Amino acid sequence: MRADAARNHQRIIDAALSAFQDAGPGVTLDEIADRAELSVATLYRRFRNRDQVVSAVLDHVLSTEIEPVAAAHTDDAWHDLAGLLGTAVDSLAQHRGLLSAARESRTFDVESVHRCANSLHQMLQRAIAAGVVRPELEVRDLAAVIVMTLSTIHPEDPEGADRERYLALLLDGLRPSAHHLPPPSAHDVPGAAEQR
Repeated sequence: MRADAARNHQRIIDAALSAFQDAGPGVTLDEIADRAELSVATLYRRFRNRDQVVSAVLDHVLSTEIEPVAAAHTDDAWHDLAGLLGTAVDSLAQHRGLLSAARESRTFDVESVHRCANSLHQMLQRAIAAGVVRPELEVRDLAAVIVMTLSTIHPEDPEGADRERYLALLLDGLRPSAHHLPPPSAHDVPGAAEQR
């Protein structure tokens, strides 16, 4: 990507992230272009439609706010794993406008979270090796924990009490147990848009 194209791409991402935060999920491409101080034609050269903008902004949040946490390790594999899942949930919860737009456009689902699969996989393998989680867990289980917890966000709970409660409940389900989990289906877990 040329330097000017890369700058325009980042301006659009930054403007869209700010617009979703300020104005909610109904932000138009015209509004995003205005905030980025670019023409709508320039925006359309980078993104064919609004869903692509939403997806790119979501990827930006995942790669800049969540993946760096996955790279930090301590001697406590459970603390690292629970911290990563908590950070992912908290980060995405702070971007409620973006999250709503992603759900509406069906660009937020387990696959979106699964894009951080390598980081999640490494963290999960450390936790399994340390014996602090169920050995039968898969990366998709961690992605589903994030998606399920985010489904508990609602406007009547601005402090996130429900989010914290259900994340804690789901985290307990990751701990070793005498009872094995049933095997997963051959298909991936349904997305958040289908769980609403």
